[in-house]
Amino acid sequence: MRSDCSFVRAANGLRFAYVEQGERDGPVVLMLHGYTDSHRSFDLLRPHLPESWRAIALTQRGHGRSDKPDTGYDIASMAADVRAFLDALNIERAVIVGHSMGAAVALQAAAAYPERVCGAVLIGAFAGYRGNENVAGLVEEVARFKDKVDPEFVLAFQESTVADMIPQRFLDTVIGESLRCPAHVWRAALDGQLSADPISAAISCKAPVALIRGALDALVPHADQLALRDALLSARNFTMCGVGHSPHWERPEETANLIRAFVGERADAGAVLSGAVFG
Repeated sequence: MRSDCSFVRAANGLRFAYVEQGERDGPVVLMLHGYTDSHRSFDLLRPHLPESWRAIALTQRGHGRSDKPDTGYDIASMAADVRAFLDALNIERAVIVGHSMGAAVALQAAAAYPERVCGAVLIGAFAGYRGNENVAGLVEEVARFKDKVDPEFVLAFQESTVADMIPQRFLDTVIGESLRCPAHVWRAALDGQLSADPISAAISCKAPVALIRGALDALVPHADQLALRDALLSARNFTMCGVGHSPHWERPEETANLIRAFVGERADAGAVLSGAVFG
């Protein structure tokens, strides 16, 4: 069976699945998916990105077809994976686009490795996880998991992230990708988010950031967007009407346009390196 992605083994020993498109010497835009998703999370968005970019969607540890170790699901370790992945592809710097959990990883990577991240687009980003009633409900459900994940629960979970219709075929895809995550990854990746401190990462982040949130996001309150904006050195807020927690699923072209504008500004400022490689 043909794979829909490529694979690379990083220096940390993990094999990562990813897809890429565009010019290899173009500005690098690395996309990080949300909790239990995979690189397939960006299938609707990627067609709207410029062919002149080197656009890469990574499947993070524990997810999709990437390796699934028993440990390392804290946000700091997953941010270190980003650096290891960039090293494996000989990429010096990138703009990172992260959704939900991926936004936390992107923000941590920008804070910890400023020489590698020249900008970040955070979609549906949490300012914190504890005290959020919706997250607390998810924690209770995931704590009940046995060895297998219930497909009906996954359907309800993924449907809760959107406020508008998305293609049924795509919904089936993301449900299938979530079911690739073993129960221990559901638990560990959620624990990793609960222990994260996005505000501290935001305070340490020196790279420009664009914050994108759906006005009907049932998971992330608007106050989180404002808290992140206030903590960041340079940030712009964008609220998309009529969509929920996953704007890149519900309004992929509009979301892509916001990303295009942000990356274009970074390129005009000379901050995005075209064709930058080690050596």
